Amino acid sequence: MNAAPAFEALLARVLDLHGALRRSGVSVAATASIDAARCLAHVDLARREQVRAALATSTLTTAAHRALFDDLFDLYLPARVPANTGDGDPGVLVATGPRDLDERLDEVADALDGEGDERLRDLARTLVTELGAVAGRDGTVAHYAYRVQRALSSDDLLRRLARHIDHPDGAQTETLEDRLRRDRFEARLDALRDEVDAQVRHRTAARRGADDVAARLQHAPLVDRDLLRMSPADQRELQATLRPLARRLAVRMSARRQRSGSGRVDLRRTVHRAMSTGGIPFEPRLVARRVQRPELFVLCDVSGSVASFSRFTLMLVHALQGQFSRVRSFAFIDTMDEVTRWMDTDDLAGAVASLTAGADLVRRDGHTDHGHALQGFAERWGRDVGPRTTVLVLGDARNNHRQAGAWVLREIHDRARHVYWLNPEPRRHWDTGDSIASAYARHVDEMVEVRNLRQLAGFVERI
Repeated sequence: MNAAPAFEALLARVLDLHGALRRSGVSVAATASIDAARCLAHVDLARREQVRAALATSTLTTAAHRALFDDLFDLYLPARVPANTGDGDPGVLVATGPRDLDERLDEVADALDGEGDERLRDLARTLVTELGAVAGRDGTVAHYAYRVQRALSSDDLLRRLARHIDHPDGAQTETLEDRLRRDRFEARLDALRDEVDAQVRHRTAARRGADDVAARLQHAPLVDRDLLRMSPADQRELQATLRPLARRLAVRMSARRQRSGSGRVDLRRTVHRAMSTGGIPFEPRLVARRVQRPELFVLCDVSGSVASFSRFTLMLVHALQGQFSRVRSFAFIDTMDEVTRWMDTDDLAGAVASLTAGADLVRRDGHTDHGHALQGFAERWGRDVGPRTTVLVLGDARNNHRQAGAWVLREIHDRARHVYWLNPEPRRHWDTGDSIASAYARHVDEMVEVRNLRQLAGFVERI
């Protein structure tokens, strides 16, 4: 059998995948297709994960885009599944008939306590067929993930999972083994939910076309779009939306400070006032508390992998700066420099784009070095951090296998009012590869996943 036509068909799918990534705002080099062809010539095409890893390596330049890549890979290069048996979608497994929901949930609990990704994949196909199918008026069948996810989030399933964790001798305290097993259940449940989403996308693509499904993946509501994946059109839309959002957040922050503006009870004034009511303190008097606006120090990693995230976060902070007595901005790649002077302008988008060239951000090889940058900040500006200062660090905590310098962050935390780290990578990617997120997370008040505007807005409201 001549393998050339099959290989050419595979390359055609790869080109479609690259096109979808570009439409999603991911920078895919023009030579990526050539690199992909070279990689695929050296892997076993029958081993799906080898193909996935080869294409990801030849296509992506940052791990931040891996989640979108995986979704589109499954869409344009779907796994081989059993042939169609009658539900109207080619290549979709159909169960012989829906079982009782209780029996099906027992099967889910057993699968989560078992081994093997293929078992989860087969179960996801069956669940989507039985629970996610909706017949249309024209006789076609559509599938919806939320119908399955609702069953996977039910209290009945959670109770079944709990029964799999036995406490010997009637012990009520959760042991380390119990906790590890519970974590394993949760990880496999998340994997099953991901498989359900993939199955629904696959069936929808078979019915409506892969490009249609890819477009829906790319055009989530603006507040839910990944800040690292935005296209130029998305960026312009975000700039127009950001300032009104900042005003709403500023109003909420101001109202919260006003509500908390009263201090503790003034006992002397309360007792004096109660003399007119027979000693009953109907109207407690409070000590007036002076509400001081905090200072804000923003430390941004502006290297290529997180530059867009840092830009939009700085824009939001700039719009909120009226809520702080002073805002100072710092940027770094392998060296830290203060860039406040570039931020003091109405044309912030242009300022952020130009500070990379004007600021002293690179003194070594131009690869991110959080440890060296934090040490430079502590030496030059550490004494400016005080009990009214809130410090925000923006970065993915990927340090190219260099020294973390976490002790510097600990010293900053000891001086400051609060220290928060905003990480634009999914939490599941922390501490993978060259990420040292945990090394920094233990020395800040909180390391927060901030991948989109909704998460960013929620965080700003909390501080």
